[in-house]
Amino acid sequence: MAEKTVQELQLASFRLGDIHFAVDIMRIREIVLPLPLCGMPRVSRLLEGLINLRGAVIPVVNLRSRFGMGPRGGGAGKMMIVSVAGRPVALSVDDVEEVLTVPVRDIVPPPEMADGVGGEFLVGVCLHTGMLYLILAIDTLFTPAERRELGRVTGELSHADA
Repeated sequence: MAEKTVQELQLASFRLGDIHFAVDIMRIREIVLPLPLCGMPRVSRLLEGLINLRGAVIPVVNLRSRFGMGPRGGGAGKMMIVSVAGRPVALSVDDVEEVLTVPVRDIVPPPEMADGVGGEFLVGVCLHTGMLYLILAIDTLFTPAERRELGRVTGELSHADA
């Protein structure tokens, strides 16, 4: 049997300010409107807080803060629930726009000049209907230590009910 190669990717597009991003739709569990945040007793540079999504306590990371952008002006934004190291994490974004179907051949590596200024968070870039999208690499958003922090937070909370 011949090996089947992927010809197209489906990407969910979202916006932070005027910058358009996309992420593999298979990494997204769901998209929700912002929920009330519960703060943390010790301030975390990584976490904005926690949300309760249908009984599941999920850590929230504000991507604007993560990327060194200023606070968002007006409106509530959206939250994308993604899987990081097998655990749900809510990524706070300005807006989730649409699902793009992009031919794999149209995805190019991020420019070398992006190294050290956020390029490490990108899988590639693509042009779709005249708009440039930065394709986010969910797994590189967090260092191993930060993934452990996320795991501790969700792990500690799930054990608190036991």
